[in-house]
Amino acid sequence: MKTTISKFLAFFALGGMLAACGGQGEGGQSSKLLAQSVANSGDAALAAITPGTVYTLVNPNSGKALQPANGASNDGAITEISTANGSAAQQWQIISNANGTYTLLNQNGGKALDVLGAATPDSSPVGIYTSNGTGAQQWQINANASGTYTLINQNSGKALHVSNAGTANGTPVQIFTSNGSAGQQWQLTPATGGGGTAPDFGPNVKIFDPGMSAATIQAQVDQVYSQQRTNQFGTNRYALLFKPGNYPSTYVNVGFYTHVAGLGPRPDDTHINGTIQVDASWFNGNATQNFWRSVENISLTPSGGTSMWAVSQAAPMRRMHVKGNLALADNGGWSSGGFMSDTLVDGEVNSQSQQQWLARNSQWNHWASAVWNMVFVGNVNSPVASFPNPPNTTIAQTPKVREKPFLTVDAAGNYSVFVPALRSNSQGITWTNGAGPGVSLPISQFHIAKANVDTAATINAALAQGKHLLLTPGVYNLTDTVRVNNANTVVLGLGLATIIPTTGKAAMTVADVDGVSIAGVLFDAGVSNSPVLLDVGPVGSNTRHIANPTVLFDVFARVGGASQGKATISVRINSHDVIGDNLWIWRADHGIEGAVTHGWTINPADYGLIVNGSDVLIYGLAVEHYQKYQTLWNGERGKVYFYQSEAPYDVPTQAQWMDGNKNGYASYKVADHVTSHEAWGVGVYCYFNVNPNIKLHNAFEIPASGLNGGMLHNMTTVSLGGVGEITHILNGFGPTANAASMNAVLVQ
Repeated sequence: MKTTISKFLAFFALGGMLAACGGQGEGGQSSKLLAQSVANSGDAALAAITPGTVYTLVNPNSGKALQPANGASNDGAITEISTANGSAAQQWQIISNANGTYTLLNQNGGKALDVLGAATPDSSPVGIYTSNGTGAQQWQINANASGTYTLINQNSGKALHVSNAGTANGTPVQIFTSNGSAGQQWQLTPATGGGGTAPDFGPNVKIFDPGMSAATIQAQVDQVYSQQRTNQFGTNRYALLFKPGNYPSTYVNVGFYTHVAGLGPRPDDTHINGTIQVDASWFNGNATQNFWRSVENISLTPSGGTSMWAVSQAAPMRRMHVKGNLALADNGGWSSGGFMSDTLVDGEVNSQSQQQWLARNSQWNHWASAVWNMVFVGNVNSPVASFPNPPNTTIAQTPKVREKPFLTVDAAGNYSVFVPALRSNSQGITWTNGAGPGVSLPISQFHIAKANVDTAATINAALAQGKHLLLTPGVYNLTDTVRVNNANTVVLGLGLATIIPTTGKAAMTVADVDGVSIAGVLFDAGVSNSPVLLDVGPVGSNTRHIANPTVLFDVFARVGGASQGKATISVRINSHDVIGDNLWIWRADHGIEGAVTHGWTINPADYGLIVNGSDVLIYGLAVEHYQKYQTLWNGERGKVYFYQSEAPYDVPTQAQWMDGNKNGYASYKVADHVTSHEAWGVGVYCYFNVNPNIKLHNAFEIPASGLNGGMLHNMTTVSLGGVGEITHILNGFGPTANAASMNAVLVQ
């Protein structure tokens, strides 16, 4: 499916330059309405109007501003004009509606500009009332030749009107048949001190406001889901962003390449009463292909008491407050996740059929269920360490981590990116008392990239000037490498923003500098072979970054599936002290139905992850289906908390898959020269469906010095369905997993 929607109008530019997405629905209707207004006015100098921005409405005849009488905030308060004073009572946020109209929300209480009683006669009073989505609260905004606007009420068809074109303070504001008089003209000026013009994030970022009607929000959310429900290898990408406030009766189903997030500093600043869920109905209850989606920074009261997040890899839940229970599978259907961090669940988390899971720095009342490999790091109320029965690995504190950067907006409409501070030996969530320590970066410091506009040259030019990079939702086909060379640069992807190198180069390189953050980006191999997709530090990096490490958050790599992609190495970490936080590195075992996008010679890829740097730390590492080592670790003192891997499904013959005289390549290889390495909760699976006679000699290989139990802890292997064999778990030791006995474990 290759359609896009543009229902949410992110930017109106009047005066012959209408930079809004056309199309159908809200954005298209609003675009046409304002474009026609410009055509009628003949004025090419009208100011831009941006939905979501806070404005002051001044009647130029009197020079006075629209406000509730005496600054009131109660339902039914009438409106008047009064000397402009910059108060919240004179500030109105303009919210776009699905039918092309607008709702105006007063900033002194959040109530909507309303024709009281839904009256229609001339001189009917206009006041404020709790936002309800009715026509009495919906207004067309039409541009005039003078540079002013006329506001027409949708229910009555009549204009917002200063009674008798009065000029005195306290003159009431009413509706009246539109006549072009001075009493019906309004200047719309961004509110003083607001700074609140929403950035142009492009058509695939949908920004919701609590003043919008529930029906309007639901229609947009549902339209995105209808496109993304089964769109596993499509090119559409979306971010659904909710401003702080309460959203009653909102039901968000999260499909492929959909990023749902609150825009407050804390999850509890944005509350949804309804659902934010992932089910597996599109795949008959099987969630093992529910990839590439995310949710963060929202509090949720789930209808029915339980929220469902039935996902597998590359589907993180971050910084959430679930005011109820959480189920991680679709009524017990298969699932293969997953990752959770900085999340509070008031009730029970039931992982049900989840084969494996990493939960980090979170809290719940109770955790139920375990299958093969459940890892808990730095949580409150974690299950007791009990591997292998049940297979729970529990680490009391998280040694060193920083939470993912996230987008926020304040009450004045100012956008920024909050970068949480580095924490050591931590337990539990970060946002118990406020947003937590960190730094807020104004959006003005970011280059806001768009896939249909930006090139590698424009992105690199912005980075070279010291800008951070925000990748709006889309697929970026780039002819050159994105080069991140400055310390402390933030690269933040919205909506699973995807970079494809089209000329056989690296997708992104990071210099050997302090404090870079790469978050929420999918690196997808192009059809010309890349030597590496993401290279963190050049080969031979030797600078230490102990106090300010580079961190990779929700970084995903893919070779094949969407195209005949090729990459020798997907991710290589050369810098020291790098932290990885939820990485899925995947050579495709399936792809677009009916297309040839995967196979032993179709999407070749040798290595998933190579680590050359020292003191690299990864929480949540999944690497699958590469043709040599899935993970090759050359650096000293590496640490991994949770590992999930599958050997390549599509090995044609044993002779084509030999590491010297051994059957196959170990999934997790610690180089022989390494003296110190440690990993907890590690699992390797096989499913040799092309040739079920294939065998993998060792799932894990480490230096002989590590066989005393000091390197790897709590290992498991599985022959999925008994299709193929993993002969040993570690260096020729440990039981076999095959058709006779599909699961094997080794405890050290």
